[in-house]
Amino acid sequence: MNATVEQLAPVEQQAPSGWVVAALYQFREIQNAADLQQRLLALVKTINLCGTLIVAGEGINGTVAGDRNAIDVIHQFLLDEGFHSMEYKESHSLEQPFRKMKIKLKKEIVTLGVDVQPRDLVGHYLDPKQWNELIARDDVILIDTRNDYEYKAGTFQGAIDPGTETFREFPEYVKQQLEQHKDKKIAMFCTGGIRCEKSTSLLLQEGFNEVYHLKGGILKYLEETPAEESLWEGECFVFDGRTAVTHGVEEGHNTKCHACGWPLTPQETALSSYEHGVSCVYCIEKTTEKQKEGFRMRQSQIAAAKRKRL
Repeated sequence: MNATVEQLAPVEQQAPSGWVVAALYQFREIQNAADLQQRLLALVKTINLCGTLIVAGEGINGTVAGDRNAIDVIHQFLLDEGFHSMEYKESHSLEQPFRKMKIKLKKEIVTLGVDVQPRDLVGHYLDPKQWNELIARDDVILIDTRNDYEYKAGTFQGAIDPGTETFREFPEYVKQQLEQHKDKKIAMFCTGGIRCEKSTSLLLQEGFNEVYHLKGGILKYLEETPAEESLWEGECFVFDGRTAVTHGVEEGHNTKCHACGWPLTPQETALSSYEHGVSCVYCIEKTTEKQKEGFRMRQSQIAAAKRKRL
């Protein structure tokens, strides 16, 4: 199935009280994903909501933002549709975290590219306290299943970076780097938990014996774990306008380079290589002057659109 994207017009400016951000997913068989996509489209046209929802035969995944009423409406709709076991987390953003609302119809709700059984074959779930106890052991291989730019913003102490640019590359990493460790305890984590549903299923399918993952992902861990008890270092990259969050799921200090997508610390945005929306230390040598001029034009258009909304 090729991805089908239905995109709505930009949402209206939110009230000064800010935005409720809801991250959710559930693996559940959907007989007619296209029909669900269309009914979701009809619903979100009636409420002030932004973000992205991905619908597939295997379930639903996404992050949306809106006022309290809009979030309650979409949440109740999904419950009424039978998504009673959603992994569901809320946080807040003072500014609009997404420009538009998108409903995508895809083959997978998170793209691994390998057939696995996340509803039937999955690793041991651990809550934050159990997680801390496990990863403190020296006989555990701790793997960050996220992409390289996400790892850069922050990760757990001692975590391995697979060096992947997309989740599709993870099966090859397993084949090349983990195959010889099937008798080891493997602990994996990701932002909200969904990638680990598939990565743990993949490892078990490949014959690994002990596979664990952090239930609810990093976001749940940061929500529940006091900073003084935390084994997390840095900030957690998120796919919205906040760039990254930290303990308490509060907005962090990282800024996203809109040219390459990498998260930047305040020290990196102070470098001469950084030009907002145009370049940073990680991409300034990778783009031509013509491309940079295009980025500048795009940035000026974005700024003009923002001024118009004010």
